[in-house]
Amino acid sequence: IFILTVSVGVYGINTFYGAEPKYESYCAPTPSSINSSAACESINGTWQAYPVGTQGFVVGAKPSDYYTTGYCDIYRTCQPIYDAVLEKYSKGVFMIALPLGILIITIGAIAFGLEFVGAGLMAGGVGILFFGVVNYWKFANDWIKFVLSAAGLVVVVLVGYYFNRRK
Repeated sequence: IFILTVSVGVYGINTFYGAEPKYESYCAPTPSSINSSAACESINGTWQAYPVGTQGFVVGAKPSDYYTTGYCDIYRTCQPIYDAVLEKYSKGVFMIALPLGILIITIGAIAFGLEFVGAGLMAGGVGILFFGVVNYWKFANDWIKFVLSAAGLVVVVLVGYYFNRRK
């Protein structure tokens, strides 16, 4: 019941809200043939020249030989765009998973109690909450993390207290 509840929740969110943005849709691999500043800038990249002497000392080499070598960093422009889209998506998943997980925990607790069906549903609700929190955790501020952790602790203590009183 736990595994199926989590699966239905996660795949339901992905089906109706949409799948996570793909990194490749925003940041294409850098072609290996890019070996100059002009070629790099033509694909909206930033040319990163190696500092003089970092390629090892070669007898007879001029400083300009070192300066012309480097790599094309296309991620400097696409990475922030992808991160912003991923953050927005993760926040949306979190905003769906949080009430869904709480609803499933509540249904499991009220309708089934501590029987195996209720326990499975409650564990599945926790799994869905975990799915939503993990997606958004890396973007959340410390105060949001604190509030979420404190709220989770309060819910667990209240549910435990409720079931101790019933028994």
